[in-house]
Amino acid sequence: MHDRERSVSTYMGNLLAIPHGTNEAKSMITKSAISVVRYPNGIDWNGNPVKFVIGIAGAGNDHLDLLGKIAEVFLDEDKIAGLEAATSAQEIADAFGKVNG
Repeated sequence: MHDRERSVSTYMGNLLAIPHGTNEAKSMITKSAISVVRYPNGIDWNGNPVKFVIGIAGAGNDHLDLLGKIAEVFLDEDKIAGLEAATSAQEIADAFGKVNG
């Protein structure tokens, strides 16, 4: 993920960054998964405001599907507001439940 970030920023807009690995590291991924970190007060991501960092590990071409599903959430202002207002890890997990499914 650090190598990818050095080559191109993974900042996506809408308070979101999606760090992921390089093509060279893909063969080491045995199972697709995401991780979600919320920064309620935001952080600086190379000069951009970020409240959500979603790490992706996609086996095969799964990363394309994962990116698409995450984009569905972050293109909806109501869903972003819901994530910002969430008071439990379960609420955040529920918002992304279909991403891993």
